[in-house]
Amino acid sequence: MLALAVAAARAGGGSFVFSSIDFPGATFTQAFGIDAGGKVVGVYRDATGKQHGFLWSGEIFTSIDFPGAAATDARGISPRGDIVGTYRQAGEPGLNFHGYLLTRHGEFFRVDFPGHISTIAQRILADGTILGCYHDTDIMGTIYSMVASREGCREFDFSGFDRATTMHTGATPDGEKIVGLFTDMTTGTPRSRGYLLDGPNFIPFDVPGSTLTSAYDINRSEQIVGFYRDAAGTFHGFLSKDCHFTAIDVPGATATRVFGINSGGDVTGLYVDASLTTHGFVGSRTHGHDD
Repeated sequence: MLALAVAAARAGGGSFVFSSIDFPGATFTQAFGIDAGGKVVGVYRDATGKQHGFLWSGEIFTSIDFPGAAATDARGISPRGDIVGTYRQAGEPGLNFHGYLLTRHGEFFRVDFPGHISTIAQRILADGTILGCYHDTDIMGTIYSMVASREGCREFDFSGFDRATTMHTGATPDGEKIVGLFTDMTTGTPRSRGYLLDGPNFIPFDVPGSTLTSAYDINRSEQIVGFYRDAAGTFHGFLSKDCHFTAIDVPGATATRVFGINSGGDVTGLYVDASLTTHGFVGSRTHGHDD
């Protein structure tokens, strides 16, 4: 069921009203992506500890499990209702991931970058282009961003980005501007940073005063969302427009992370409450939409 939070928060040209998302009977719920109509995808753990993906639509929850998988999540949803995410087979190490596509017709397809152990399918655009990353035995030196596309029922065409430690996490609907996260190895101590890929221009950025910044999505108004860690070690969501940053915090939460934004500026992610339970959430705009 959907439990409502009671307060709104300012961000950009409007305010958010927050709604908690908890999959029935789950011990952990996290939201990853949101479409223009407010449908949300994410991941939950059931009472036995097994991990499943989910689709939340009109207060109806649907569990998502890749056939035969030991663990599944759902990370992105396209305007047409296609969903992408990851799964892991029984007995595989925790760092191993396989990507998948679940079409709006209910068909599953594997999305595995050829020649590599792990693939994360993070976001899917209207034309079916999938963004994410691939890696091998670690998620530091062997991780590279990737794009996968196909026409009709053909095999996926994969292309990698030639900068290590990067992960594409979102893009404008036309795919012209991509956001992501990477580990900057040039700063003495490795630092997690966000980036905007604008054509050939790779533009790193950080929330001012943060010790970690992760960018996770961007909408057609070029509003970027993600999360950061402050000097005290607390995690906050953020919204950025034209390099102006606004914190997003679910009222009463001890930590907030934002993972998705739709065309209207509604956001989704997770928060941790005072009892250290993790919930998904939607932050709905009360005005100032950017449709």
